Amino acid sequence: MNIIVDYKMGNMRSILYKLQKENIECIITSNRQEIKNAEKLILPGVGHFKQAMKNLQELNLIEVLADQVLKNKIPVFGICLGFQLMAKSSEEGNVRGLGWIDAEVKRFDFTKIDNNLPVPHVGWCDLSIKKESRLLHNIDSNQRFYFTHSYYMHCNNQKDILCTSDYGYQFTAGIERGNISGVQFHPEKSHKSGFQMLLNWVNK
Repeated sequence: MNIIVDYKMGNMRSILYKLQKENIECIITSNRQEIKNAEKLILPGVGHFKQAMKNLQELNLIEVLADQVLKNKIPVFGICLGFQLMAKSSEEGNVRGLGWIDAEVKRFDFTKIDNNLPVPHVGWCDLSIKKESRLLHNIDSNQRFYFTHSYYMHCNNQKDILCTSDYGYQFTAGIERGNISGVQFHPEKSHKSGFQMLLNWVNK
């Protein structure tokens, strides 16, 4: 069973709808036992990093998710805020994250470059692919994906980076390390190519 983890932060229904249209078995839940029985986990999210970590703590989900992802090696896919939560920490609230990836989440800061771009970053951007992956199967290299975020992940291990994008400067747009994958953009809002990535992950 594919599980969309419900921690009360955002875009779960749109992901569920997309997957169910393809007859992919999937449920939204915060039930610990259902998460323990998951074959794959999707960690979505829209909103504030600190509040997200608070919600996960209050729902008593941090330990069961860590067991599934780090010990049992259950595949997990993070989207937007869910992707950022995999990092060690975030400047958004100055709190610790789940720590699954050696990375920090930082706010866009253009004060040191001659480019006063608006924050949040909202819109369609290209990806720069850094390594081969089944996640990118049947996706043309010139496709654009939909972003909406004020913070970005800075990866300390270049081998974890699947792809980058550019907004004033280069930032990590996707990661893949073993059973852990995630993207900063919204595949469920990125038309055919974005949904193809979700399908690639489900069928990986």
